[in-house]
Amino acid sequence: MLSVPKAEFDQVALDYQEQHAASIRMSGETLDFFAKYKIEDVAATLMESGRRPNRILDFGAGIGNSLGPMRSIFPDAEIVLLDPSAQSLNMAAKRFPGQARFMPFDGETIPFPEGRFDVVFAACVFHHIPEQLHAGLLGEIARVLAPRGSLFLFEHNPLNPLTRHAVRNCPFDKHAVLIAANEMRARIAAAGLPKTKAVYRIFFPRPLAWLRPLERYLTRCPLGAQYFVHAVKSAA
Repeated sequence: MLSVPKAEFDQVALDYQEQHAASIRMSGETLDFFAKYKIEDVAATLMESGRRPNRILDFGAGIGNSLGPMRSIFPDAEIVLLDPSAQSLNMAAKRFPGQARFMPFDGETIPFPEGRFDVVFAACVFHHIPEQLHAGLLGEIARVLAPRGSLFLFEHNPLNPLTRHAVRNCPFDKHAVLIAANEMRARIAAAGLPKTKAVYRIFFPRPLAWLRPLERYLTRCPLGAQYFVHAVKSAA
């Protein structure tokens, strides 16, 4: 039976930070930079609609790289880190004791009732999951989102040559299949979240960081190193 590669994730948990840091070296940035900008984007998008989440699900949270900025920006929210890799979650719990709930799952069914979360966040997760499982997992995410809840799904952009180079040379990404933003939007819509928007991010490496204020004008240009899809569940 096809399944989320739990054993693979357990195997790389111990040296994930090292592998990940090596893969992004060309950008000149740190792991913390990539984790922080994502959460800041989530907060800014929610602020535009006047919403502040009470319950957040970090889907495929791994060793908890997003939890620090997430807890800092949403100090009062209930945060759940969900991952099929118990080894990764154990490491996350040791890094951030008492900062969240750390829950393993079977890679198929999210162990929460319908409408439980105001926000579901997934950072560069789906390119590690076999395509045949996407529909089911995205359907599960749609199920546990509350009405008017938001999915923020970040991915690497296969149209960016430096991103493709980084993924090609990262051992952790040896089985990764990058997904174009339009294709990801279509899969999310088919899972029951038709209101989607793609935002492209990270156009300039650190030596050109002085140009980053221009990125707010480039969010529709499909050449950023990463993108996120924001989907909002209907109120009905």
